[in-house]
Amino acid sequence: MSNKPDSITRPRNAPARLFEPTILSRAAKESFLKLDPRTVAKNPVMFVVEVGSVVTTFLLFRGLMEHSKDNLFVGQVTVWLWFTVLFANFAEAMAEGRGKAQADSLRKAKTDTIARRLVNGKEERIPAPQLCKGDAFVCEPGDYIAADGEVIEGIASVDESAITGESAPVIRESGGDRSAVTGGTKVLSDRIVVRVTQNPGESFLDRMIALVEGAKRQKTPNEIALSILLAGLTVVFLFATVTLLPFAHYSVRSAGAGEVPSITVMVALLVCLIPTTIGGLLSAIGIAGMDRVMQHNVLAMSGKAVEAAGDVNTLLLDKTGTITIGNRQATAFHPAPGVKDMELADVAQLASLADETPEGRSVVVLAKDKYGIRERDMESLHAEFVEFTAQTRMSGVDMPGRKIRKGAGQSVQRFVEEQGGKMPPQIQDIVERISKEGGTPLVVAENDKVLGVIQLKDIVKGGMRARFDQMRAMGIKTVMITGDNPLTAAAIAAEAGVDDFLAEATPEMKLAYIRNEQSGGRLVAMTGDGTNDAPALAQADVGVAMNTGTQAAKEAGNMVDLDSNPTKLIEIVEIGKQMLMTRGSLTTFSIANDVAKYFAIIPAMFFVTYPELKALNIIQLTNPHSAILAAVIFNALIIVALIPLALRGVQYKPANAAAILRQNLLIYGVGGIIAPFPGIWIIDRILVMLGLA
Repeated sequence: MSNKPDSITRPRNAPARLFEPTILSRAAKESFLKLDPRTVAKNPVMFVVEVGSVVTTFLLFRGLMEHSKDNLFVGQVTVWLWFTVLFANFAEAMAEGRGKAQADSLRKAKTDTIARRLVNGKEERIPAPQLCKGDAFVCEPGDYIAADGEVIEGIASVDESAITGESAPVIRESGGDRSAVTGGTKVLSDRIVVRVTQNPGESFLDRMIALVEGAKRQKTPNEIALSILLAGLTVVFLFATVTLLPFAHYSVRSAGAGEVPSITVMVALLVCLIPTTIGGLLSAIGIAGMDRVMQHNVLAMSGKAVEAAGDVNTLLLDKTGTITIGNRQATAFHPAPGVKDMELADVAQLASLADETPEGRSVVVLAKDKYGIRERDMESLHAEFVEFTAQTRMSGVDMPGRKIRKGAGQSVQRFVEEQGGKMPPQIQDIVERISKEGGTPLVVAENDKVLGVIQLKDIVKGGMRARFDQMRAMGIKTVMITGDNPLTAAAIAAEAGVDDFLAEATPEMKLAYIRNEQSGGRLVAMTGDGTNDAPALAQADVGVAMNTGTQAAKEAGNMVDLDSNPTKLIEIVEIGKQMLMTRGSLTTFSIANDVAKYFAIIPAMFFVTYPELKALNIIQLTNPHSAILAAVIFNALIIVALIPLALRGVQYKPANAAAILRQNLLIYGVGGIIAPFPGIWIIDRILVMLGLA
């Protein structure tokens, strides 16, 4: 009987839409809660804006009491300054809200679970949160696994769709590399005993919930550096604005005409000049980057891991399952002298009919597709299947009067010689040629006669060469890791298009390779699933562990792929680069925007005092009040306009750094300079038309 109601919903790709109504309403409420100065103080740029908003609010109330003629202007500036802070909070809350929506669905995987804990060989039912590290509990068909752990007894089919979103069940068994289980997944068959490997509050689901909630996200090193830069620019503009006031007093006295800008105007000017656009969107960009990784069903242990993925120089990829389809396939029959192709194919299929391995099935399919040989019933042939063993390195079938074998060349040679036959020298040549081409030769013999060779080949996944070309265009070196001999590894590496390969790789060799790359100042990413991969995963800058792998591998890496798809590493790198590009693009736009606003509004503010500046008022802003108010409104609205871009990310296309920089400067640099002029001009005209300035 199940120990948990069927209430788990899958978190994959939720939410599907960028602006879900529930997320919008939650973000709107969060925007006001985030006005807490203790929260805003974490963002120096927006903290200055909030302080300015408080100052103008005070001036507005004082003006209302004194019946000041500038109350309309001060009131509008105050409202839009508060909107600027709220819009920045809204952007961050939107990014967090998407993560919190995922966290809400994940929490459903924890509620009401009852564990069948084993104490002195007897079962006791307790709430799952009461399980401690080292406890053992039992799961049977229909039970939900109560906590993260390792199977210490038994084997079972487990439904992990609540975590991975994949409907196909997986096998979990004691010992080996597939013993790790995750709390919230469901046992479909058989009985297993699980030992808890995490303390309460430290489970995989707990970490997922904490990490997808943006509020708990720590700033990455690059983000911290950018925050320091933005804070520095804010200080510079603050100093410039403060010194502008005494200069204005001096200018008005000297010219005998003009008007000294009010405190409200100076505050508004400061807010328009400091990098509020990127300051308001910076946190949202980082949170959205982690969210995009989660949308691909990858759990990043920190924002640093996602950011490091964007800076990766070297990519280490396992051959099997990543570069190749995972199982060798029969691709050709090579008959011995005097043997017909049909005869070899017929015997090879007979030897493989009871072989349930992917390689064996591919031999049957090749004989059927190429020569039309139909499968036969082994029972009617009175055949007895001979299983493959590490000692014999052969498999085959025994029938009355016939002994058929297929396997490694030397093993089949010994078999034939024991039957009184000899291995033709041409067969050895075929075996060597196939090996040099990166294939695996299986020699086929019947009784004392060698009939030929089956060629097995690692099939490189479609599109891998193109993806590696993209990596190369981005300046990323791709390295294939394999246990194959150097000849086979070289052939597959050449076909796949990787830059380098590590043949006959051991854990020590992987670790040494990563350290050597890092000693040259390069960042390294790799995937792994076994305990033997743990040292290399821990050493790599980006270590992606497979969810189907061991607990040691998952603890060593800084990301876990819930789909256990080794090729996901390539997508992770692309997401990391997209996050860095988005941050760089919007920073470029923001700074260019601030420069343009400076030249748009300063001439309009001071042309009364200095008539010569009127020539620089190229967009013909109506008056100082309309100019500054239009700039403040534009400054607030541009944050809203860029929220979708910050959340979705700048469209990423693989290219080298120089090309990306040129594109960034052309689109976001030039665009940032141009955009304020028509934007401020339109708002200025609307304000004048409505009689608001």
